[in-house]
Amino acid sequence: MERPPWHGLKVGVASYSLRKFSLDQAIQMVKVLGLKYITLKDIHLPLNSSNTEIESAKKKIESQGLKLMGGGVIYINDGTELGVTKIFEYAKMAGMPLIVASPDPACLPMVEKLAKQFDIYVAIHNHGPGDKRYPSPIDVLKLIQKMDKHMGICMDLGHTVRLGEDPVKTIDACAERLYDFHIKDISEAKPSGKPVIIGRGVIDIPAVLRELVKIKFEGHVALEYELDEDSPLVGMAESIGYIHGVLDTID
Repeated sequence: MERPPWHGLKVGVASYSLRKFSLDQAIQMVKVLGLKYITLKDIHLPLNSSNTEIESAKKKIESQGLKLMGGGVIYINDGTELGVTKIFEYAKMAGMPLIVASPDPACLPMVEKLAKQFDIYVAIHNHGPGDKRYPSPIDVLKLIQKMDKHMGICMDLGHTVRLGEDPVKTIDACAERLYDFHIKDISEAKPSGKPVIIGRGVIDIPAVLRELVKIKFEGHVALEYELDEDSPLVGMAESIGYIHGVLDTID
């Protein structure tokens, strides 16, 4: 039986990687990379966009054969129902099935309520050392594991390893609530670790990808490339090439 492309993983791009470019340019760059999945940062579709602007962006993405996997990272600090509702209305109109978020912990009950109401999943993103809210995916899990299944985790691989955590064990621990994944590499497994092209750093990317395949991860494996913001395509292509090569070696 022929193996599915990318070993069944939905490998794509977090559009923050292309933050210096317009939405039209970002779409074309994702296509150049040979990918079809994208998560939009609000740089490319501002939260205060009009209904017309949101509909236009949605059509651009769909017409180019890309699949919108979600939006984010979106920071949720307005604890009012009106403020949080506006974010969910934005996501619903754009056709986003998921919001990658960093909500104020005090907002979590409101976020849970609206996630259920709008039937949009929320994946809370960890930001590693210095993040007083959610340093680790495990910190997210502790807060949401008794909440509705609409509440989950976006694991940032680089920030997790900068904490000194074993990413494979973390993936396994969070598997049932792992809805999104930001893949990247870093220079050292310390708080001082810096972003590098995937395959050139210290993270055991093959082990991470094997674990994602093992748990049959169905969410977005989004390259979040933080280098070379004015000219990121070469480094992104090398990173994607490395991921593709690793996946080709997995039985």
